[in-house]
Amino acid sequence: MNIIKDFIIRSVFVLLAIVLYSCKQGEATTNADEEGIIEFSAAAVDEKHPLYGMAPTSATLKYKKEKFALEMTSMGMFNTSIIGDLKAKTVTQTVKFLDIKEACIESEKDILADNLNFVLKIEETNETKKIIGLKSHKIKVTMANDPSVKFDAWYTKELGMSDCNSLNPYAQIKGVLLDYRVKKMGMEMHFIAKSRSQVEVSESTFEIPSSMKIVCKEELAKVFSN
Repeated sequence: MNIIKDFIIRSVFVLLAIVLYSCKQGEATTNADEEGIIEFSAAAVDEKHPLYGMAPTSATLKYKKEKFALEMTSMGMFNTSIIGDLKAKTVTQTVKFLDIKEACIESEKDILADNLNFVLKIEETNETKKIIGLKSHKIKVTMANDPSVKFDAWYTKELGMSDCNSLNPYAQIKGVLLDYRVKKMGMEMHFIAKSRSQVEVSESTFEIPSSMKIVCKEELAKVFSN
């Protein structure tokens, strides 16, 4: 009886150790997924927009938990990036073009006001598919200010970061957008994820270069309009 009892106790401890190890492994995987790079194809939505021909055709998203940086280049010389800090609740847009190096920092109040220009009505669906190897969920989107405009978007829950959309019009979506449309500086863009790299992202990625001149939103908008 003592032998059987000892065997049962040892078995319980082994099973408990396996469960705890699995939980730790799962936690490590989740943390690892919250840092990396996603490459997107990009395209302007409105073909009649005066800057349609200069719109970037690709974008690189670098993310690290509560921080992200979306970088785009047009014609090999017009560089713009959108840097977000969910903890600080700020979004910074930078522009580098010839001798122009400017950055505009928006607070949460400014961001929410800007989002009113792209208000969305979102309906969750049960449809899923794989995008860049991740299980993605389909949502149906309608423009609140123009209900005739409808489109589908996709997001994944497999990268964690459930609050990553808190500063954009998709705030109700608890996951990372992989196929979506958004408007910034007067131009609506469509992004589709093409690949993902699980790599370490430097903190300097989310810092504004000291060479950048900090300007107001109206001043930065002049660069795009001109």
